[in-house]
Amino acid sequence: MKKSAIADNAVLFFATGFGSGYSPVAPGTAGSMVGVAVYCLIYKLHPASYLAITVAITLVGIPLSTRAEQLFGGKDSKQIVIDEVAGQLIALFMVPFSVPAVAGGFLLFRFFDIWKFGPVAMMEKLDGGAGVMLDDVAAGLLALAVLQMAIRVF
Repeated sequence: MKKSAIADNAVLFFATGFGSGYSPVAPGTAGSMVGVAVYCLIYKLHPASYLAITVAITLVGIPLSTRAEQLFGGKDSKQIVIDEVAGQLIALFMVPFSVPAVAGGFLLFRFFDIWKFGPVAMMEKLDGGAGVMLDDVAAGLLALAVLQMAIRVF
């Protein structure tokens, strides 16, 4: 196998959220589930470490998504879900580990990611991997804000 083919296979493996983006039903939701799984692995970390991992996934996701778009032959292909992983991690930042809190973060993120309210829609218009990743960053931030308010109220 050529070096470029190996690199492209690695890009697709990570850009598709370890293959979850190939789900025949709701690949974005499958990618968000990968984000929840990653959260379950890292939620006990110091917030700075959690944030560093989330920022790293987001920053690496931009060039990975750009290349994956080229490989899939279209803008923000459904199979690219590394953005959902990053957005879900943002939505769950500093959220207590409980079924209601994590489920709430999951549902809120999916709502904002699908609905594309305000800043989410604006970010989606950006070209390449930036547009792929940053709309989910915005959706994650909106979900985080609503979830943190709900946790404090309830």
